[in-house]
Amino acid sequence: MSFQVLARKYRPATFSEVVGQEHILRALENSIQHNKLHQAYMFSGTRGVGKTTIARVFAKCLNCQKGDVPQSEPCNECNACKEIKAGRHIEFLEVDAASRTGVDDMRELLESVQYKPANARYKIYLIDEVHMLSKSSFNALLKTLEEPPPHVMFLMATTEIEKVPKTVLSRCLQLNLKIIPETKIQDHIRFLLDLESIQYDEDSLALIANSAQGSIRDGLTLLDQAIAHGNGLLESDHVKALLGTIDQSYIIELINQVADSNGDGAYMALNKITELNVEYEQVLKIIISVFHKVSLHQQLQDSVDTDIKKLADLIDPQIIQLHYEIALNALSKFHVHPHPKQALELCILRMLAFQPLSEGTAPTIEKKNSKLASKTKSVKTNFIKAEEPLKESPNSKEISVTEETPKKSDVENSFTLAGLDRQSWNSIFNSLDLSMFVSQVFSEFEFVSFADNKLTLKKSDELINPTEGLKTEFLEAIALKLGQKISLVIESGEVIASPAVVEEEMAQNQLNQNKDALLKNEAVKNILDSFGGKIIDESIKKVSS
Repeated sequence: MSFQVLARKYRPATFSEVVGQEHILRALENSIQHNKLHQAYMFSGTRGVGKTTIARVFAKCLNCQKGDVPQSEPCNECNACKEIKAGRHIEFLEVDAASRTGVDDMRELLESVQYKPANARYKIYLIDEVHMLSKSSFNALLKTLEEPPPHVMFLMATTEIEKVPKTVLSRCLQLNLKIIPETKIQDHIRFLLDLESIQYDEDSLALIANSAQGSIRDGLTLLDQAIAHGNGLLESDHVKALLGTIDQSYIIELINQVADSNGDGAYMALNKITELNVEYEQVLKIIISVFHKVSLHQQLQDSVDTDIKKLADLIDPQIIQLHYEIALNALSKFHVHPHPKQALELCILRMLAFQPLSEGTAPTIEKKNSKLASKTKSVKTNFIKAEEPLKESPNSKEISVTEETPKKSDVENSFTLAGLDRQSWNSIFNSLDLSMFVSQVFSEFEFVSFADNKLTLKKSDELINPTEGLKTEFLEAIALKLGQKISLVIESGEVIASPAVVEEEMAQNQLNQNKDALLKNEAVKNILDSFGGKIIDESIKKVSS
């Protein structure tokens, strides 16, 4: 006898053997018992949840020869039940719509509708993957579907109910099958393994049930693979190797390091994971699953996992949600990334970059500006009054910083604005402790003038005005550096000597000098002359002074 896969060998033969679709089975059994049968049934749901199986069992119930009326459970002993199971019953026509999509196929199928069944109660048409039919085929089916002869029954199954025309759906009794819970898949797998006398451990069953994602058939297919991989045994290590998963403890260690803002520790934990030669996408899915469990426990207090409880107490719920979104976004773009390992590493780096403010940080200083935060320890925290926020003048777009006069010791080594010009302003700007984004924005602004404690900068016409938050951080940094009350006015016009432009010119000049120095080298010159080559600018490394 040839080998049969578990999904076919143990395909349910009665309603009682179907797993996880009690609401559908109850509706069908009641309709049979009360003799209230519809002329067409539409079974919809994801793959592997029992659409075609239930339709076949239902067909056996309708034509079972055990009694004079349809049976709520088929006997599986009469000729009708055996022939329907074998797929050779003359009055049970099972059609694959994916291979017979044309209108001619539908017309040929419906030619026999008018003839009464010879050896059965009903002539039953089972159309699988009905959404694959063409528009013309659906139109050809409509009239017969709405008013079929009393001896005809249509059973249709589809995984994409939204592709079936509304005109067809309105003529059918729709039965939507649900995905199967993990616990029921796990119990079913355990039952089959006991029948097959195969040794297993509970961790293996949990892994397979989780990977099945609500599909019984997917679970049994994975079970076949796991049995073959383990040479007739089911061990969690072999199943993990097959599925590309890892022990959750590795992920817990990684998340703990991220929660502690320990970049080195996170890198070491991630390195342990990569040494296991697992699928990086699967690692990311496990990370998302852990965040999901932690978030649920923070709300419901329902987890029995000690590691999940510790993470729930350690990490703020808002940070959990942020990390979850970061991981989910990384997963959505995973397949377009050229290097899966880099995609996973970058996801962890993003999590490390977005961490909550520490308790000792001043509320007016953002954590991203670490240098500025550290200097607030030596400068009075009341230097800028928190109760007097930066205000914008309605006439001149002017922003003021109200401050108390600092002690001389606080600013004796600071820059001065006296006699400020463009060159000195560029020097002061480059010494300010600004976040990367604020520095990039204001580096495009050119110094115009400074008078009466009013700093005037100029931006090009195509640049938009910076937001209030950016201006606030910029002025706070100036106040901290100079110890002097100032206001800011931004004009529009042509920019020719902003800090960014000056820095770019200096970099270009340095590049030209380096290139000239190379061209003066006889060895380099001979190579270029011999091969007709040239020096590529990007190949010249910048030497730090």
